[in-house]
Amino acid sequence: MDHVSVGLLGFGTVGTGVVHLLTDDQEKLKERTGCSIHIEKILVRDKDKIRKIKLDNRCLTQDARDIIDNPNIDIVIEVMGGINKAREYILQALRNKKHVITANKDLMALHGSELLQTAADNHCDLYYEASVGGGIPIIRSLTEGLAADRIQKIIGIVNGTTNYILSKMSQQPVSYEEVLREAQALGFAEADPTSDVEGLDAARKMVILSHLAYSIPVNLEDVTIEGITQVEQEDITYSKKLGYTIKLIGIAEYENHLIDISVQPTLLPIQHPLASVENEYNAVYVYGESCGETMFYGPGAGELPTATAVVSDLITVVKNLSLGITGHHIFLPNLKKQCKPAEAIASRYFLRMHVFDKPGAFSKVSHLFKEQGISLEKLIQEPLIRGEKAEVAIITHETNKQAFENTCQLLKDLDVVSDVKSYYRVEGMN
Repeated sequence: MDHVSVGLLGFGTVGTGVVHLLTDDQEKLKERTGCSIHIEKILVRDKDKIRKIKLDNRCLTQDARDIIDNPNIDIVIEVMGGINKAREYILQALRNKKHVITANKDLMALHGSELLQTAADNHCDLYYEASVGGGIPIIRSLTEGLAADRIQKIIGIVNGTTNYILSKMSQQPVSYEEVLREAQALGFAEADPTSDVEGLDAARKMVILSHLAYSIPVNLEDVTIEGITQVEQEDITYSKKLGYTIKLIGIAEYENHLIDISVQPTLLPIQHPLASVENEYNAVYVYGESCGETMFYGPGAGELPTATAVVSDLITVVKNLSLGITGHHIFLPNLKKQCKPAEAIASRYFLRMHVFDKPGAFSKVSHLFKEQGISLEKLIQEPLIRGEKAEVAIITHETNKQAFENTCQLLKDLDVVSDVKSYYRVEGMN
């Protein structure tokens, strides 16, 4: 085989990057694969739109059938985004015996099992490295580099928008709303940032990583999700005083045949490797039974980082075609799903509250914690400006989620507590 034809579904930011790499690096690609790679067709919305890359107009089409039903095309690359149309096109391409590469994390999180099964049934490849972490090769690392290890836990910063916002809030005394507007102006946040700031984007990526790390068919509904919209500057200030920073962290943990997956604002010790990951960068920290702790770090999005992941998958598919081994790598979750109950989820916690500044007030608070079996590791108490109340920030020792949430509810009903302002999970050890 000396020639492979590719069809591209989508010609936006990532699609442009893919075309750029395929047209500029032909010699390198031929060295790596042993054959030339030719772009046959690209699906676009508007054939007459002015683009950064000049292409023969005959290469462009507004009809997906020109790609998915085209007998000359061997591999389909989906970079159009969205869910329903992308799912329809990929399923049809696989049924037509075409190999598929996608960067679509929303699609893979929601319909990955169906797509992978269809690929397996048709002896086709389906690769999706670019769906998590942009240019970070985390999926390949889990399925190949760490394949012999037992992954105990994954914690990661997998959304660049939220990491940018929290980084800026930590660097400057500004509110969430101010930084969000700045991020939108710079292009780091969408006009509608809901999927990012409410944690949904990160949750979908954690579903994909959990499939691969634990071979368990988890769904988005199995993920506890909390975004960053309620994080206040005071949370960040007190976290720093206690020796921590706040990040939106995805966590997947498998223990005693039980899995727990969450995305939530989380405190990390300032010396933890993830604590130094700033701005739009992503990082995934993996705890393996044999290899110990490893971290994967890099740009989590962008035209060329994501396109590089797509083209890396393309090189793999072309090699598989040359060797006649396509369809053999398909990874299908095969273990039974059992989610951890709240009483089995162990963690430390940060809590910030307002307490009436009067004799015996904190004695009542500490007695409540003692009654619930929760001990305190660190505590800061500072008077508020008017002097009638004090602000208290606490780091607990390890407890279970159910006990901590029960305690927070009891604190709200305690007569000496004015308001429970916030509470977050604490990861990593001092």
